[in-house]
Amino acid sequence: MQGFSQPSYGYTFYPYETVYYPYKNSHYNYYNHYMNRSSMPEHPITLQDYGKEPLVINIEQAAEQNTNYRTTLWTGQHFQVTLMSIPAGSDIGLEVHPDTDQFIRVEEGQGLVQMGDSKEDLDFQSQAHEGYAIIIPAGKWHNLTNNGAKPLKLYVIYAPPHHPFGTVHPTKAAAMAANS
Repeated sequence: MQGFSQPSYGYTFYPYETVYYPYKNSHYNYYNHYMNRSSMPEHPITLQDYGKEPLVINIEQAAEQNTNYRTTLWTGQHFQVTLMSIPAGSDIGLEVHPDTDQFIRVEEGQGLVQMGDSKEDLDFQSQAHEGYAIIIPAGKWHNLTNNGAKPLKLYVIYAPPHHPFGTVHPTKAAAMAANS
């Protein structure tokens, strides 16, 4: 939006999120400095299960910061949020959740999504990368394989919750051992 001059004060007016200085044609864009994440320092987030407490969090930063295969971030009565980091060349593992719908958001990396009505017939395949959402209906066999060169960083919403409160699996092997 074009600004307009206010000659009595000697500065240009830029509407909305701008701070005005009484210098000719000088302005400071509040949004670009304070709200643009590239200019804001990122402080480490404590990655833990916050349970049924209210939570406001930078989910992208939390997902990218997570180095565990799985870290439970929030477990409520009706849904659960976990963070995952899948190493290059690895996968989540072929699985099915009969009574749990899943929403997966890719925050970093890329992977091959496979789904089907049986583990022998994964007839749905698609590539997913940063910014993509993967929606898995209850009862669908699925896998996500990291086919990129860096870790695949995700957050997953399970409805209803799928893992015990406070679940942390440093590796896929630890997750497999916990499920046996």
